[in-house]
Amino acid sequence: MTPSNDKAILVRNLEKRFGSFVAVDRISFEVRKGEIFGFLGPNGSGKSTTIRMLCGILTPTAGEGYVAGHDIVSQPETVKQAIGYMSQRFSLYEDLTPYENIRFYLGVYNVSPDKWKERMAWVLELTRLKEVRNALTRTLPPGWRQRLALGCALLHAPEILFLDEPTSGVDPITRRHFWDFIRQLAGEGITIFITTHYMDEARYCEKIVMLNEGRIVAADSPENIIRTICPERPEATLDDAFVALMTGKKGKPS
Repeated sequence: MTPSNDKAILVRNLEKRFGSFVAVDRISFEVRKGEIFGFLGPNGSGKSTTIRMLCGILTPTAGEGYVAGHDIVSQPETVKQAIGYMSQRFSLYEDLTPYENIRFYLGVYNVSPDKWKERMAWVLELTRLKEVRNALTRTLPPGWRQRLALGCALLHAPEILFLDEPTSGVDPITRRHFWDFIRQLAGEGITIFITTHYMDEARYCEKIVMLNEGRIVAADSPENIIRTICPERPEATLDDAFVALMTGKKGKPS
Protein backbone atom coordinates (compact mmCIF):
# COMPACT_ATOMS: atom_id res chain seq x y z
CA MET A 1 0.00 0.00 0.00
CA THR A 2 1.25 3.50 -0.87
CA PRO A 3 0.01 6.84 0.49
CA SER A 4 -2.49 8.78 -1.62
CA ASN A 5 -2.36 12.51 -2.37
CA ASP A 6 -6.01 13.05 -1.45
CA LYS A 7 -6.00 10.89 1.70
CA ALA A 8 -4.92 12.28 5.06
CA ILE A 9 -5.09 8.82 6.69
CA LEU A 10 -4.91 5.43 5.01
CA VAL A 11 -5.23 2.21 7.04
CA ARG A 12 -5.17 -1.37 5.79
CA ASN A 13 -5.61 -4.52 7.92
CA LEU A 14 -4.33 -2.77 11.03
CA GLU A 15 -4.02 -5.09 14.01
CA LYS A 16 -2.85 -4.76 17.60
CA ARG A 17 -2.47 -7.69 19.97
CA PHE A 18 -1.50 -7.69 23.62
CA GLY A 19 -0.50 -11.31 24.17
CA SER A 20 -3.51 -13.39 23.16
CA PHE A 21 -5.90 -10.44 23.39
CA VAL A 22 -6.78 -8.77 20.08
CA ALA A 23 -7.51 -5.09 20.78
CA VAL A 24 -7.75 -4.04 17.12
CA ASP A 25 -8.70 -6.72 14.62
CA ARG A 26 -7.42 -6.01 11.08
CA ILE A 27 -9.36 -2.83 10.40
CA SER A 28 -9.21 -0.81 7.17
CA PHE A 29 -10.44 2.72 6.47
CA GLU A 30 -9.38 6.03 4.95
CA VAL A 31 -9.87 9.70 5.72
CA ARG A 32 -9.90 12.42 3.06
CA LYS A 33 -7.91 15.61 3.50
CA GLY A 34 -10.00 18.36 5.10
CA GLU A 35 -12.65 15.89 6.26
CA ILE A 36 -14.34 15.80 9.67
CA PHE A 37 -14.09 12.11 10.46
CA GLY A 38 -15.82 10.47 13.42
CA PHE A 39 -14.41 7.38 15.15
CA LEU A 40 -17.05 5.92 17.46
CA GLY A 41 -17.48 2.96 19.73
CA PRO A 42 -18.15 1.96 23.34
CA ASN A 43 -15.41 1.92 25.96
CA GLY A 44 -13.03 -0.95 25.28
CA SER A 45 -13.87 -1.14 21.58
CA GLY A 46 -10.31 -0.38 20.43
CA LYS A 47 -10.65 3.35 19.67
CA SER A 48 -7.84 4.57 21.92
CA THR A 49 -5.50 1.78 20.82
CA THR A 50 -6.12 2.68 17.17
CA ILE A 51 -5.49 6.37 17.81
CA ARG A 52 -2.26 5.60 19.65
CA MET A 53 -1.06 3.59 16.64
CA LEU A 54 -2.04 6.35 14.21
CA CYS A 55 -0.23 8.94 16.35
CA GLY A 56 3.01 6.92 16.32
CA ILE A 57 2.82 5.99 20.01
CA LEU A 58 2.06 2.26 19.66
CA THR A 59 3.58 -0.06 17.06
CA PRO A 60 1.01 -2.22 15.23
CA THR A 61 1.26 -5.99 15.45
CA ALA A 62 0.32 -6.25 11.77
CA GLY A 63 -1.07 -4.19 8.90
CA GLU A 64 -0.19 -0.82 7.45
CA GLY A 65 -1.03 2.79 8.08
CA TYR A 66 -0.11 6.18 6.64
CA VAL A 67 -0.82 9.47 8.38
CA ALA A 68 -0.13 12.67 6.43
CA GLY A 69 1.81 10.49 3.98
CA HIS A 70 4.09 9.04 6.68
CA ASP A 71 4.38 5.37 7.59
CA ILE A 72 3.21 4.84 11.18
CA VAL A 73 5.57 1.86 11.57
CA SER A 74 8.83 3.17 10.11
CA GLN A 75 8.29 6.95 10.60
CA PRO A 76 6.50 7.42 13.97
CA GLU A 77 8.47 10.54 14.93
CA THR A 78 7.68 12.18 11.59
CA VAL A 79 4.01 11.36 12.12
CA LYS A 80 4.07 13.10 15.51
CA GLN A 81 5.36 16.31 13.93
CA ALA A 82 2.57 16.30 11.32
CA ILE A 83 -0.34 15.96 13.75
CA GLY A 84 -1.93 17.77 16.66
CA TYR A 85 -3.52 15.85 19.53
CA MET A 86 -6.02 16.89 22.18
CA SER A 87 -6.98 14.35 24.83
CA GLN A 88 -10.30 14.07 26.63
CA ARG A 89 -8.62 15.13 29.88
CA PHE A 90 -7.36 18.70 30.14
CA SER A 91 -3.61 18.33 29.64
CA LEU A 92 -2.26 21.85 30.07
CA TYR A 93 -0.71 23.41 33.18
CA GLU A 94 -3.37 25.08 35.32
CA ASP A 95 -0.82 27.01 37.39
CA LEU A 96 0.48 28.71 34.26
CA THR A 97 -1.26 31.45 32.29
CA PRO A 98 -2.52 30.88 28.72
CA TYR A 99 0.49 32.88 27.51
CA GLU A 100 2.89 30.65 29.48
CA ASN A 101 1.19 27.44 28.32
CA ILE A 102 1.42 28.55 24.70
CA ARG A 103 5.08 29.48 25.09
CA PHE A 104 5.81 26.09 26.69
CA TYR A 105 4.15 24.14 23.87
CA LEU A 106 5.91 26.16 21.21
CA GLY A 107 9.08 24.63 22.62
CA VAL A 108 7.59 21.14 22.91
CA TYR A 109 6.59 21.20 19.23
CA ASN A 110 10.01 22.57 18.18
CA VAL A 111 8.50 25.60 16.49
CA SER A 112 11.28 27.86 15.23
CA PRO A 113 11.81 30.74 17.74
CA ASP A 114 11.53 33.29 14.96
CA LYS A 115 7.88 32.20 14.52
CA TRP A 116 6.94 32.28 18.22
CA LYS A 117 5.53 35.80 18.26
CA GLU A 118 3.44 35.19 15.13
CA ARG A 119 2.10 31.79 16.27
CA MET A 120 1.32 33.04 19.78
CA ALA A 121 -0.63 36.02 18.45
CA TRP A 122 -2.47 33.74 16.00
CA VAL A 123 -3.53 31.25 18.68
CA LEU A 124 -4.65 33.93 21.14
CA GLU A 125 -6.74 35.53 18.40
CA LEU A 126 -8.12 32.20 17.16
CA THR A 127 -9.14 31.05 20.65
CA ARG A 128 -10.42 34.49 21.71
CA LEU A 129 -8.22 34.42 24.82
CA LYS A 130 -6.21 37.57 24.22
CA GLU A 131 -7.89 39.43 27.08
CA VAL A 132 -7.11 36.68 29.62
CA ARG A 133 -3.64 35.74 28.40
CA ASN A 134 -2.13 36.58 31.81
CA ALA A 135 -4.80 34.97 34.01
CA LEU A 136 -4.08 31.64 35.70
CA THR A 137 -5.46 28.89 33.50
CA ARG A 138 -7.24 27.22 36.45
CA THR A 139 -9.42 30.33 36.86
CA LEU A 140 -10.82 30.11 33.32
CA PRO A 141 -14.22 28.50 32.57
CA PRO A 142 -14.02 24.90 31.26
CA GLY A 143 -14.92 25.90 27.71
CA TRP A 144 -12.14 28.49 27.63
CA ARG A 145 -9.63 25.93 28.88
CA GLN A 146 -10.75 23.59 26.10
CA ARG A 147 -10.16 26.36 23.55
CA LEU A 148 -6.68 26.87 24.98
CA ALA A 149 -5.89 23.14 24.74
CA LEU A 150 -7.08 23.07 21.13
CA GLY A 151 -5.06 26.19 20.33
CA CYS A 152 -1.89 24.62 21.77
CA ALA A 153 -2.46 21.52 19.62
CA LEU A 154 -2.49 23.79 16.56
CA LEU A 155 0.68 25.76 17.33
CA HIS A 156 2.90 23.85 14.89
CA ALA A 157 0.33 24.06 12.05
CA PRO A 158 -0.46 20.32 11.89
CA GLU A 159 -2.09 18.77 8.84
CA ILE A 160 -4.28 16.49 10.96
CA LEU A 161 -5.91 17.13 14.33
CA PHE A 162 -6.81 14.19 16.59
CA LEU A 163 -9.50 15.09 19.13
CA ASP A 164 -10.29 12.45 21.76
CA GLU A 165 -13.70 13.29 23.28
CA PRO A 166 -12.84 17.02 23.31
CA THR A 167 -16.21 18.20 24.65
CA SER A 168 -16.55 15.70 27.48
CA GLY A 169 -17.83 17.47 30.60
CA VAL A 170 -18.72 20.83 29.04
CA ASP A 171 -22.19 22.35 28.73
CA PRO A 172 -24.29 22.17 25.50
CA ILE A 173 -23.68 25.81 24.53
CA THR A 174 -19.92 25.39 24.88
CA ARG A 175 -20.12 22.18 22.85
CA ARG A 176 -21.92 24.01 20.05
CA HIS A 177 -19.33 26.80 20.01
CA PHE A 178 -16.54 24.20 20.03
CA TRP A 179 -18.02 22.51 16.98
CA ASP A 180 -18.30 25.86 15.20
CA PHE A 181 -14.55 26.14 15.83
CA ILE A 182 -13.91 22.61 14.51
CA ARG A 183 -15.88 23.28 11.30
CA GLN A 184 -13.91 26.50 10.81
CA LEU A 185 -10.63 24.55 11.04
CA ALA A 186 -11.86 21.93 8.57
CA GLY A 187 -12.86 24.73 6.22
CA GLU A 188 -9.24 25.88 6.32
CA GLY A 189 -8.07 22.46 5.16
CA ILE A 190 -7.17 20.80 8.46
CA THR A 191 -8.30 17.17 8.71
CA ILE A 192 -10.25 16.46 11.90
CA PHE A 193 -10.23 12.95 13.41
CA ILE A 194 -12.59 12.97 16.39
CA THR A 195 -14.00 10.54 18.93
CA THR A 196 -17.15 11.36 20.86
CA HIS A 197 -19.91 9.66 22.86
CA TYR A 198 -22.38 12.39 21.87
CA MET A 199 -24.34 11.19 18.85
CA ASP A 200 -25.69 14.68 18.16
CA GLU A 201 -22.07 15.77 17.70
CA ALA A 202 -21.31 12.79 15.48
CA ARG A 203 -23.97 14.04 13.05
CA TYR A 204 -21.57 16.89 12.19
CA CYS A 205 -19.06 14.37 10.80
CA GLU A 206 -18.93 13.77 7.07
CA LYS A 207 -18.01 10.13 7.60
CA ILE A 208 -18.13 7.83 10.59
CA VAL A 209 -16.45 4.55 11.42
CA MET A 210 -18.05 2.59 14.26
CA LEU A 211 -15.92 0.08 16.11
CA ASN A 212 -17.01 -2.75 18.40
CA GLU A 213 -14.75 -5.34 20.02
CA GLY A 214 -11.86 -4.23 17.83
CA ARG A 215 -13.74 -4.59 14.53
CA ILE A 216 -15.43 -2.10 12.22
CA VAL A 217 -19.21 -2.61 12.24
CA ALA A 218 -20.18 0.42 10.14
CA ALA A 219 -18.45 2.95 7.89
CA ASP A 220 -20.45 5.61 6.07
CA SER A 221 -22.07 9.02 6.49
CA PRO A 222 -24.30 9.36 9.59
CA GLU A 223 -27.45 9.51 7.44
CA ASN A 224 -26.56 6.38 5.47
CA ILE A 225 -25.73 4.45 8.62
CA ILE A 226 -29.14 5.29 10.10
CA ARG A 227 -30.96 4.27 6.91
CA THR A 228 -29.02 1.03 6.60
CA ILE A 229 -29.25 -0.09 10.23
CA CYS A 230 -32.83 1.07 10.93
CA PRO A 231 -34.54 0.77 7.52
CA GLU A 232 -38.05 0.35 8.96
CA ARG A 233 -37.79 3.26 11.37
CA PRO A 234 -37.97 6.65 9.63
CA GLU A 235 -37.81 8.37 13.04
CA ALA A 236 -34.58 6.57 14.01
CA THR A 237 -31.60 8.57 15.23
CA LEU A 238 -27.87 7.91 15.20
CA ASP A 239 -28.26 6.86 18.85
CA ASP A 240 -30.66 4.14 17.72
CA ALA A 241 -28.29 2.94 15.01
CA PHE A 242 -25.35 2.96 17.42
CA VAL A 243 -27.20 0.89 20.04
CA ALA A 244 -28.41 -1.55 17.38
CA LEU A 245 -24.90 -2.07 16.06
CA MET A 246 -23.36 -2.53 19.49
CA THR A 247 -26.03 -4.97 20.65
CA GLY A 248 -26.64 -6.76 17.37
CA LYS A 249 -30.33 -5.79 17.39
CA LYS A 250 -30.98 -4.20 14.00
CA GLY A 251 -34.21 -3.16 12.34
CA LYS A 252 -37.40 -2.84 14.39
CA PRO A 253 -37.29 -1.72 18.02
CA SER A 254 -37.74 -4.51 20.55
